[in-house]
Amino acid sequence: MARKSFSVPLIFPAALVVSFALLLFAAPIVAGHDYRDALRKSILFFEGQRSGRLPPDQRIKWRRNSALRDGSAAGVDLTGGYYDAGDNVKFGFPMAFTTTMLAWSVIDFGRNMGPELRNAVKAVKWSTDYLLKATSKPGVVYVQVGDAYSDHNCWERPEDMDTLRTVYKIDNAHPGSDVAGETAAALAAASIVFRSRDPAYSRLLLNRAVRVFNFADQHRGAYSSSLHAAVCPFYCDVNGYQDELLWAAAWLHKASRRRGFREYIVKNEVVLRAGDTINEFGWDNKHAGINVLISKEVLMGKAEYFESFKQNADGFICSLLPGVSHPQVQYSPGGLIFKPGGSNMQHVTSLSFLLLAYSNYLSHSKKVVPCGERSASPALLKQLAKRQVNYILGDNPLGMSFMVGYGSRFPRRIHHRGSSLPSVAAHPARIGCKAGSGYFLTPNPNPNLLVGAVVGGPNVGCFPGFETLFSRVGAHNVHQCAAGGALGILFSAPLKVFPPPKQRI
Repeated sequence: MARKSFSVPLIFPAALVVSFALLLFAAPIVAGHDYRDALRKSILFFEGQRSGRLPPDQRIKWRRNSALRDGSAAGVDLTGGYYDAGDNVKFGFPMAFTTTMLAWSVIDFGRNMGPELRNAVKAVKWSTDYLLKATSKPGVVYVQVGDAYSDHNCWERPEDMDTLRTVYKIDNAHPGSDVAGETAAALAAASIVFRSRDPAYSRLLLNRAVRVFNFADQHRGAYSSSLHAAVCPFYCDVNGYQDELLWAAAWLHKASRRRGFREYIVKNEVVLRAGDTINEFGWDNKHAGINVLISKEVLMGKAEYFESFKQNADGFICSLLPGVSHPQVQYSPGGLIFKPGGSNMQHVTSLSFLLLAYSNYLSHSKKVVPCGERSASPALLKQLAKRQVNYILGDNPLGMSFMVGYGSRFPRRIHHRGSSLPSVAAHPARIGCKAGSGYFLTPNPNPNLLVGAVVGGPNVGCFPGFETLFSRVGAHNVHQCAAGGALGILFSAPLKVFPPPKQRI
């Protein structure tokens, strides 16, 4: 039956959205990849992850309304938002991070998205509407809907779902500064997206972000401690909550320009360990993202008091250069970034995003990054990121795209409930909890194409040979990968091996 394995957040599709947008600007289509098509599909993925009542302009037609009573057991409306990867649970931590990344992509690169900008903004709002519901009560943040163990014991469409829809929250007595901090960051970043598009909504987002941040800062603690049985091992925060507090303060500083947030960042830089693990970035570790985000002001000559963050960002960039010996960053024989841990593609997408963002900031300031006897120019950073993105799109030893629906050869059997089960239109009768087992176990392609989903990638245990590839992978919102979600399909764990062993990746 459905495995009880880790999920990966809905965040990385967001990272790829940014990568495609910038590559569209930096590298017009000649004979290579169609980044515009890849961008369109990476944004479309999020429509396949929607929970709640679907809008008339829903483009993924095999989905229907679902989970319309979410939150009712707790007396609150928690309908909407995004399902996590291939599951039917709504995890607030990775969902908020996905939202922050989508908002960052629109803020920095929306001008390059063309007609897809409208859909990217919609993807942000679908999530922020939910996050506003989840933070509607002062001193409370609803951080999860659905029991992961109950969900993993069933294989059923979200439209048929009858698993436990337990509501989990943090409050003054049960803190969760990590998830609350990320939620504040998401709301603050999104307030910038809507500043000119919908000023009233923007103010609502910013005011809520401030309130949630104050709650996170005043009642410090990890949600993994408060809600350990519910969130671990799925989205257990092993990195601590300190980085989320700085991350949220950085976005609130950017969104509000209030002096208090600048002072908070400077005062807490050491206390909250801004320089720790500078080459990590993902739903659980914001350090590299904090440094890159804040460094923009330094590079533009507006904030010398943040100079140490730029030094950290430079160190991060240098650690990613090929040929540099670094214990936490390596490259596969095929040229893919490899980092220890599960679901490698989430690292590829998030780090590529930061490479492109920083290259953009360097270009505008006419700077380079000094790395000992060599230097990293904006052009070099774009080249490194482009190589990673192209690998995902098919320039790899397998000759296969890691994005569902892109190119002629891509994964067709992914670990995703809605994609792997017949649609309601094709099979109107309910498919119960255990009745879906046959679809889970079948070797046949999924009947519904989750366009834009990005699978997890090479088997972590086989580095440096990368001898196996997850062909049945989860769709995740964070990185759209097998374990969770980079381009939107980063959801789950490996089930079947493809291609055969000894294939070089």
